[in-house]
Amino acid sequence: MESETDMLLVVDDEPIVRDVLTRRLRLSGYRCEESENAFDAMKKVERGDFSLVLSDIKMPGKDGISLLEEIRSVDADIAVIMVTAMPDVDFAIRAMRLGAYDYITKPFNFEEVLICVERALEKRTLILENREYRAKLEEKVIERTRELLEKTRQKRKLLVNAITSLAYSLAVSDAETEGHSRRVAASAAAIAGRMSFSAREIADIEVAGLLHDIGKIGISKEILKKELSLTASEYEDVKKHPLTAERILQPIEELGDSLKLIRHHHEHYDGSGYPDGLRGEEIPLGSRILLVADAWDAMISDRPESGPLPVEAAIKELEINSGTQFDPDVARLYISMIKGDNKDSPDVKR
Repeated sequence: MESETDMLLVVDDEPIVRDVLTRRLRLSGYRCEESENAFDAMKKVERGDFSLVLSDIKMPGKDGISLLEEIRSVDADIAVIMVTAMPDVDFAIRAMRLGAYDYITKPFNFEEVLICVERALEKRTLILENREYRAKLEEKVIERTRELLEKTRQKRKLLVNAITSLAYSLAVSDAETEGHSRRVAASAAAIAGRMSFSAREIADIEVAGLLHDIGKIGISKEILKKELSLTASEYEDVKKHPLTAERILQPIEELGDSLKLIRHHHEHYDGSGYPDGLRGEEIPLGSRILLVADAWDAMISDRPESGPLPVEAAIKELEINSGTQFDPDVARLYISMIKGDNKDSPDVKR
């Protein structure tokens, strides 16, 4: 027997049929209401809280099939059992195809009626409980995903900070070099922010900017601080730093796509860069952005081999090397940002 909270509606144009069904169902613990036609039944369905409807098929004005369709449109969770005379079995089967749970035939076998009602309500309860369970599960999955993403973000930040601090503590870079990495990261993130990058992709670019020079851990301080031009051999050592960085950072899964951006941040748009000689759109867009940000900061900073360039001269260098060293769209966008131009970003293909 179902809980007394289940409300049933008996719909039949014959008063004696309604009376007999209603009395028997009430004796079995169900709360019941009656309707003599489909119109009255729909009014009650729309304002009530029924778990199940038992409806005759053949009724004047509007038949039980039409009532079934209306009930399904208003509340598809209401279980519907069709009541039919023996010759109307075909109509009952049609009703089941339209969503009715089952049908019972006149004259009634009340034991069968009660079993049919109990099963219909049990099925309805299972459907509702399963739906609620799925909804709660989805909520839990969403919440757990948020927690994991937050933990991953925090872990990623701690790892990046630890690696960066390690590089500085090993005297790989001085205060100016540290500032260079932070400025490159900020500039690259700002450029990406003007394009159609997601927040995660912008974060990957920013992390790559922070760590792009960590591969210089394998280069002697004498070469890094050298004021004269590098020899061919020294330059070859310097060119290894993207691969060294990738090798150092490879075990850290949380760095994700940042590794690829770091590896290729010295590739040139015309294919003359290193380490893989990629050209054009073969180069990850994030790496093309890093190259512009890196070159800009190097030009306007006080470096051992040269003093800082004036801003206008540095802009001219970006323009001259656009299409050869630099992605022309990225260079054009960054120049507009430097000049304070708030126009829309150029269409850079992703």
